[in-house]
Amino acid sequence: MEASELSSLKPELEKLGVPLVAVVKEDIGTELQDFRPHFAGDIYIDEKKHFYGPLQRKMGGMGFFRLGVWQNFMRARRGGHQGNMIGEGFILGGVFVIGPGDQGILLEHREKEFGDKVNTAVVLEAVKKIIPAK
Repeated sequence: MEASELSSLKPELEKLGVPLVAVVKEDIGTELQDFRPHFAGDIYIDEKKHFYGPLQRKMGGMGFFRLGVWQNFMRARRGGHQGNMIGEGFILGGVFVIGPGDQGILLEHREKEFGDKVNTAVVLEAVKKIIPAK
């Protein structure tokens, strides 16, 4: 669901000269093939999980007992989105807006629980702060 919402920003991102990129941790079965229709940017596989950092943030099986997780699951389901039960499903993701050079990270949204998605208006606001590289 979040991938679709971020993809809706692609026309605006293109006007600003900012690429939309996903970094995923694995490609098992048809996972990327199933993800592709929901994401309008380039997709990279980080098989060694370097992008996820030395301390990967995980939510264990007990996370499925959290009310917020079920609310997020139902919201995604109502929106016509479904996940899968293949591969490593406990690593939490995030959304970053990264400027060139020393500008660094302009927005950092790390999931606190499964389905905790970023506000696209906040993403666009951060993107507009990017100073193009010379």
